[in-house]
Amino acid sequence: MLDPNLLRSQPELVAAALAKRGLELDQDALGELDRRRKALQVEMETLRSERNALSRSIGVAKREGREAIGEQERAIRVGERVAAIEAELAEILASWDSLVRSLPNLPHPDVPDGQDASENRLVRQWGTPEEPGFTPKDHVDLGSALGIMDFAAGVRLAGTRFVVLRGAGARLERALIQFMLDLHTAEHGYEEIAPPLLANTPSLFGTGQLPKFEEDLFALRNDPYYLIPTAEVPLTNLLRDEIVPDLPRRFCAFTPCFRREAGAAGRDTRGMIRQHQFDKVELVQVVRPEDSDAALESLAGHAEEVLRRLELPYRVMLLCAGDMGFAAAKTYDLEVWLPSQRTYREISSCSIFGDFQARRLQLRYRGPDGKPQLAHTLNGSGLAVGRTLVALLENHQTADGRIRIPGALRPYIGGQEFVGGEHP
Repeated sequence: MLDPNLLRSQPELVAAALAKRGLELDQDALGELDRRRKALQVEMETLRSERNALSRSIGVAKREGREAIGEQERAIRVGERVAAIEAELAEILASWDSLVRSLPNLPHPDVPDGQDASENRLVRQWGTPEEPGFTPKDHVDLGSALGIMDFAAGVRLAGTRFVVLRGAGARLERALIQFMLDLHTAEHGYEEIAPPLLANTPSLFGTGQLPKFEEDLFALRNDPYYLIPTAEVPLTNLLRDEIVPDLPRRFCAFTPCFRREAGAAGRDTRGMIRQHQFDKVELVQVVRPEDSDAALESLAGHAEEVLRRLELPYRVMLLCAGDMGFAAAKTYDLEVWLPSQRTYREISSCSIFGDFQARRLQLRYRGPDGKPQLAHTLNGSGLAVGRTLVALLENHQTADGRIRIPGALRPYIGGQEFVGGEHP
């Protein structure tokens, strides 16, 4: 959530920043709400002072045995007006709050202008996509031929955009999860968390999913819970309403994630690229504001290390203002090479949120002066497991349809070098 003081004192600055996202701030509506609020609060203070004076006057009259009919009638009228102002103020504050909650984060100064992915900026690239010397298959054909992906069973059990992983497919996914968790905890210093898969409304509001993205969430019928769309939600909310004594804090978690993908009809409906349920290893950092830029570089580097060790070519893109998520101030997208599509596809988003989430969460630390200050939050996928499996199958396929297991993953799959039979 944006700083209300900034909105009131520098609406032009906020409007200019939001314009980079393609949004128009209604400064007139905002200013009118604030003017009405100030006027009513001034009148309220005046009436309360008058009411206190009338109460004292009535009390003196009673002690002296005099009537105070005029003062009593005036006190009633003042009380009625105070009640009316309180109701009007509540309505104005609710309108203000609704407007502020609907506004996304302001872009970081590093973020390039632009409204869509065509204006994102290449930051770096690792690995060279190889020409395999044969026509590469996509993960659907590979997985089906190997008997490790059963999309028909997924549809039968749940519906479209679900898959059943069988045998070596299930084992590969489990191996990827364990490999990522070991890397991030043992080498990158994250504390592993096993969080609930359900979240309440305050948790989803705190990280920015509610109220804007409710249509993308799976809600439980007759219960005030949602299935988590990402482990970012429980991990960041671990410190909600706290003054954290020691920063930075680093959390990671493996969880299934659940999304309706309500706005993605017709896109990536084949295979495992975009599903309603998918596995992810999530990384969250909570830091002091002066450390957040460096923390983003480290967090992205931790996600990149997974791709490097799995020998998967990738690139890092700095998203333009119009392509960022609602709560993000700056985002790097890690995009992995998919041979079947001959293009790079997103496999991780790593973002700074500044104090946007922390303000909603009231997540604070004590500054040098000992006073509570809002922390900065960051998160990123380290990585999306299903898409990593897709990239592994496609990049490490052989001409005869087997899958070569990269060296870093072999200890997690019993030393096996290939899926689909022993190499001659």
